Amino acid sequence: MRFMVIVKGNADTEAGVMPTEQELTEMTAYNEELVKAGVMLAGEGLHPTSKGAKVRFDKDGGATVVDGPFTETKELVAGFWILEVSSREEVLEWIKKAPFKDSELEVRQVFTEDDFGDALTPELRAKEEQMRATVAARNEG
Repeated sequence: MRFMVIVKGNADTEAGVMPTEQELTEMTAYNEELVKAGVMLAGEGLHPTSKGAKVRFDKDGGATVVDGPFTETKELVAGFWILEVSSREEVLEWIKKAPFKDSELEVRQVFTEDDFGDALTPELRAKEEQMRATVAARNEG
C-alpha cells in the first residue's frame, strides 16, 4: 500500500523561512530511518506559493493561470513523502515518529490500478504500465 503524507504549510513556510541546522539534522535522521526500512519512495519540501501557480479549468476545459502567493495558508502543502507500507497502521506508526512540533501531517492512501475496477480496461492498464516503465527508466538515467 502506498500513502502520501502531506506536510501542511504555515506562515513560516510561506515566508520562505528555511529549517535550522538542527531541524535538518532531525529530518535527515528520520528520512534515513524510512530509507533503511525500505518504505520511503519519495519525499521533498516545496517552495512557498509565491513561487507557484494554480491552473483553473472552466466547465468547457479552458485553463486560466493564477500566480501565487495564495492567502489561505491552512490549506497549503509545504512538502510530502510517498511511503510504501503493508497497512494504514504501519504508515501511522512511522508518521508518529516524524520530527515535527506544533503542526499536523495529513496521510492519504494512493489509488492502485485495482481500485478503478472495470473502468480501467486492459488497454488503459497497459498504457499506465508503459508510462510507469518510461518514468522509471528516465529516473534511473
